[in-house]
Amino acid sequence: MRILVTGGAGFLGSHLIDRLMAQGHEVVCLDNFYTGTKRNILKWLDNPYFELIRHDITEPIRLEVDQIYHLACPASPIHYQYNPVKTIKTNVIGTMNMLGLAKRVKARFFLASTSEVYGDPDVHPQTEDYRGNVNCIGIRSCYDEGKRVAETLSFDYHRQNGVDIRVVRIFNTYGPRMLENDGRVVSNFIAQALRNQPLTVYGDGSQTRSFCYVSDLVEGFIRLMNSDKIGPMNLGNPGEYTILELAEKIQNMINPGAEIIFKPLPEDDPKQRQPDITRAKTWLGWEPTVPLDQGLELTVKDFRDRIEGNQK
Repeated sequence: MRILVTGGAGFLGSHLIDRLMAQGHEVVCLDNFYTGTKRNILKWLDNPYFELIRHDITEPIRLEVDQIYHLACPASPIHYQYNPVKTIKTNVIGTMNMLGLAKRVKARFFLASTSEVYGDPDVHPQTEDYRGNVNCIGIRSCYDEGKRVAETLSFDYHRQNGVDIRVVRIFNTYGPRMLENDGRVVSNFIAQALRNQPLTVYGDGSQTRSFCYVSDLVEGFIRLMNSDKIGPMNLGNPGEYTILELAEKIQNMINPGAEIIFKPLPEDDPKQRQPDITRAKTWLGWEPTVPLDQGLELTVKDFRDRIEGNQK
């Protein structure tokens, strides 16, 4: 098939492209390099079945494709809050443009939505029918309300225009190629420990997250895209860890002597996040296979190569 991946030079997009290329598809990667990097897709640039287009999806584009994986959007608070108007435009106008493309060429459309649509949840763990607790004027709303609108658009295009959609809600994902400066908890702790800096925990560290390794997530993407289910579907690892537990794990792996310091919790930071993945298990037979310790080792190795390489 000919498959379009928006945000294909990013963390998740590049891992997805690796899988699609290995399966023998023709892949078109669309990226404006706001948070993506060419380094992530270097190995495919000379491949005749791979095409890279530098493009911002808030502008329309005409292409002929069979499937669209719509991943383009800054996904970490530092990046999406740096330019919140750009973030919401990407989620709303960008998603409309990609749905319009899917409608025109009759492509199947896959939306990478987020667990952020649940906001700071008062239901635990979160199932797909939970409608969320989101602050629509908060500093995170450019992203979480943006993704909620992207889901709305997807279902409206499906009902009104018959567009064949798939919607996935991604919970915290980590792995090689995460940006060192993206402000997410795994990358923060690893980069701080490798640089001999104190590990920064916000709040008292009792807030929880679940961490899914990137290869598990990509497997879920491909299974849902090629199934007959629409979604929305949670994809994430139901293993729940406190932020302090994660800090101590990474501290022990890299630099047991590193200090852990505490800072105030940012506004609207969710206290608990844990996916209910019953739907993914039932519909797709999918569940995560990579344990946190193993995934962290692979991620630390990748970060070490990059950080030490930059210091040379």
